[in-house]
Amino acid sequence: MKSPNDPELEKLAQDFREALRHGVYLVRRLDADGELSAAQLSTLKMLLDGGVRVGEIARNLGVRVPSATEQIIKLEKAGLARREPDPDDSRAVRVVLTAEGRGAVELANRRRNAVMAGILETLTDAERRALADALPVIEKINSAIQN
Repeated sequence: MKSPNDPELEKLAQDFREALRHGVYLVRRLDADGELSAAQLSTLKMLLDGGVRVGEIARNLGVRVPSATEQIIKLEKAGLARREPDPDDSRAVRVVLTAEGRGAVELANRRRNAVMAGILETLTDAERRALADALPVIEKINSAIQN
């Protein structure tokens, strides 16, 4: 394994971070005509696996708890999420999806996937294979960052 001070490794890290940054901008624009903001949709997606505490939502969004709470309040008013007691800690609250919230995520995913499929359609077969081959590596990097 190369040293973190290796100039080639640092250049690869910089290029990868820039590609991710541009990717985030692209994903945010995929559903620009949707009813939910990118932050609201990101928050709803966090809730897909049974709910999340507000502090974790804030960390994942890269914001402070009061800002995450504002997003949650908007989602609650829209009927897309609700707060309920955390089954693992009676002092804590989890934010969970409602059926309407799950439907909103599914609709947004379908729209975004259709747009992305149109973009991927412009790639050659070799480029699509290269992208597919890179996905496990990207997932490994994501997992390392999360842990």
